[in-house]
Amino acid sequence: MSKNNNRFVRQLIRKCHCFRISLLALSFLVMAGFTLTPGAADAQPYTFSSIAIEGNNRVENGTVLSYAQIPRGRTVTQSQLNASYQAVLGSGLFESVEFIPAGNRLLIRVVEYPTINVINVEGNRRIDDEEALAVFQSQPRRVLNPTQVEEDAEALIELYEIQGRLAATVIPKIIARSDNRVDLVFEVTEGRNVEVERLSFVGNRKFSDARLRRVLDTKQAGIFRSIVRRDTFIEDRLEFDRSILQDFYRSRGYVDFQTLSVSSEFSRERNAFFVTFTVREGQSFNIGEVTTISEIPEVDAAEFQAAVKLRPGQTYNPAVINNSIARLERLALRKGLSFLRVDPRITRNDRDLTLDVEFALVRGPRIFIERIDIEGNTTTLDRVVRRQFKVVEGDPFNPREIREAAERIRALGLFANVEVEARVGSNQDQVIVDTNVAEQPTGSLAFGASYDTEAGVGITASFRERNFLGRGQTLNADVTFGTDSANYQLNFVEPYFLGRDLRFSLRGVYSETEYEYTDYDTRLIELRPAIEFPVSENGKLALSYTLSDDSIFNVDAASSPLLQAEEAEGSLLSSALGYTYSYDTRRGGLNPNRGVVFRFGQEIGGLGGDAQFIKSTAYLSGETRVINDEVVLRATVEGGALNMLDGNSRLNDRFFLNSSKMRGFAPVGLGPRDLTVANEDALGGNYFAVARFETEFPLGLPEEYGIRGGLFADIGSVWGLDDDNGGLVDDDLYLRSSVGFSIFWDTGLGPLRFNFSTALDKESYDEEQTFDLTISTQF
Repeated sequence: MSKNNNRFVRQLIRKCHCFRISLLALSFLVMAGFTLTPGAADAQPYTFSSIAIEGNNRVENGTVLSYAQIPRGRTVTQSQLNASYQAVLGSGLFESVEFIPAGNRLLIRVVEYPTINVINVEGNRRIDDEEALAVFQSQPRRVLNPTQVEEDAEALIELYEIQGRLAATVIPKIIARSDNRVDLVFEVTEGRNVEVERLSFVGNRKFSDARLRRVLDTKQAGIFRSIVRRDTFIEDRLEFDRSILQDFYRSRGYVDFQTLSVSSEFSRERNAFFVTFTVREGQSFNIGEVTTISEIPEVDAAEFQAAVKLRPGQTYNPAVINNSIARLERLALRKGLSFLRVDPRITRNDRDLTLDVEFALVRGPRIFIERIDIEGNTTTLDRVVRRQFKVVEGDPFNPREIREAAERIRALGLFANVEVEARVGSNQDQVIVDTNVAEQPTGSLAFGASYDTEAGVGITASFRERNFLGRGQTLNADVTFGTDSANYQLNFVEPYFLGRDLRFSLRGVYSETEYEYTDYDTRLIELRPAIEFPVSENGKLALSYTLSDDSIFNVDAASSPLLQAEEAEGSLLSSALGYTYSYDTRRGGLNPNRGVVFRFGQEIGGLGGDAQFIKSTAYLSGETRVINDEVVLRATVEGGALNMLDGNSRLNDRFFLNSSKMRGFAPVGLGPRDLTVANEDALGGNYFAVARFETEFPLGLPEEYGIRGGLFADIGSVWGLDDDNGGLVDDDLYLRSSVGFSIFWDTGLGPLRFNFSTALDKESYDEEQTFDLTISTQF
């Protein structure tokens, strides 16, 4: 609080202190027969037959008397009279109060605080008026309270501190108006953001500072500090960073890891912080012997041991232990063993740095869930929160399941804060699960611009609501206009269709392309409902139906007869059923440094449409980190096949290899091509296969620049047509390959990737592209 603010508060309450002194003086002097002895003064009784009140214009007499509580005609002591005075003064209604005894008459003279006419905030740019006014307890048309004004100023300062503006000051000022009214103005000096100038570590030997900085949510100030806000110093965020730093080490076997301290020091210029994490790493432990025992006579431990996927030699990871416990407890429920609990017992072997894990099957306490109470969700429906619990009222109480439910609720991203606690219910064998949530905004409206070497400049507008109508549904609308294209897309997702673990989605697309590297235009209208559900711990199966209308038009007269024939056919309707199986270990795998993604899907067309076909695609990608997590190795293999059951394949259904699949070549720059015509347009192919290998590594530049390097090598091809124009189109399989260097740049506008490449193996008619700029995608 500034000096001026303190002066303002002191001026407002100075009279209160003065009148308190006056009361004591009057109490000793005005009564007849009064003696200067303190004890006698305290014993002096008063009896008032009448009480008069002066100076109150807005506050009723009855209100003053209700605070004073002085009975007429009854004897009151000096201490009782002083207590009455304190009660009236403490009501906060009056700037000053006087109690003046005169015989059997008591005069209460007051000066009312003014009424607040309006409240304004001036000088604020980073926090709008609505957000600032929301933290004030002072309100227009209420009595001005100096203490409350001081607290309001402090609340606004705290709001600025959350944004990292530690130098912000707030000075309240009073502007007098007529009729004992005032305008309350909070003058704000925001100051600059206090950034994290340097984020460093002490005691880390296994992992470098640069690697650990990527783990933390707090970032040190970089060249995009005006856009990126995670480099702003926020003290509460550091506590969260301690947790995720511990999770990082523990998931890699460092069971003894500790964050000894987190120190933050102001720079000499007092405009930045230097944050230092002091850690103790310890040693990394692997899994030793894995056993399962049963302390329940009727339970066979061998049957549960077979369900454990944990194997000796793996790096110890608490998340993997918890997954094994959950798997065993689910098996117990299927067998009707409601109160079986799995107790993990760890034996430490310091000599060989292993941890023996013994899963003990024990009988848990017979405690049931009486009810699940949900509070704080003003918009979100109860069922959105409740369905994250795998248990219902009347089920056996499992603390681990309650903790996991809390994590699932947080993962929804709908709430700023989630607290789930259990307390004793109406009986000792019952518990009540209290779930308190604090909602946060879930809608967003975004406008942006993009550039891609394939699509050119693009303008995008998107609307997204992640909690549509409070049902936990997602509604997303995107409109994109490019130099040569226009795309409109609407997506709707219900994550819990029919009250079950079924993800229903509906996608509608309208797209037009007029790419400069082709001598034809395309149009696509598509509607695609789908439903997805888990089939294993890491596997999911999606079933879909696609109804689409596509056409090719504006084909140049110098283009291939195959394209001209497709234009003559006009638009065709496709109706297809499809399925996709996906397997993903990136989140639930045994090793946090490795992950595998596999997808296989097929679409079967001909259910009422104009084309009959089977279109198959497969995708396999794996990633691992080596050299203390500093270097990323990544490999991807994917392919597809389009088998026509009736007629020839069409351009919009065939496969093309763009720069995201095959670097070193221009968009539609390789594959079957009609060389007998002037335009030599690429025709795509019914089959494609490509393998991509790449590595990503630091370049030694300062971490705050967000720049890393990479090397890559691609090999693949696209081939095969149903109609090769009488042999004039060469659609044979020819392998192409390319190598290159990448620069990854994590900017405030998004992760960018610059590829510099050269083709090694190519055909004479292929078109190369030595540079492309794309948005970098995460594995």
